[in-house]
Amino acid sequence: MSWTDWTILGAFIAGFLLFLYGANSYNAIAGYGGVYLFIGSIAAYLVLYIYKELKKKETFQAPTPAPAQNP
Repeated sequence: MSWTDWTILGAFIAGFLLFLYGANSYNAIAGYGGVYLFIGSIAAYLVLYIYKELKKKETFQAPTPAPAQNP
């Protein structure tokens, strides 16, 4: 896993924990901050994943000829 994956995973977990903290302490700012961090980390991961897929070079493999059969 790359450092961006670890960072996004950390933000994902932090957002989830912040949401749980905000829900248990009735703190709306912490709860909504956790929700936004949670959703933002998912969106960032999807954007980076799609960007990497679009930037891939497509390699063409020429088909190999079928082996000749002996009569």
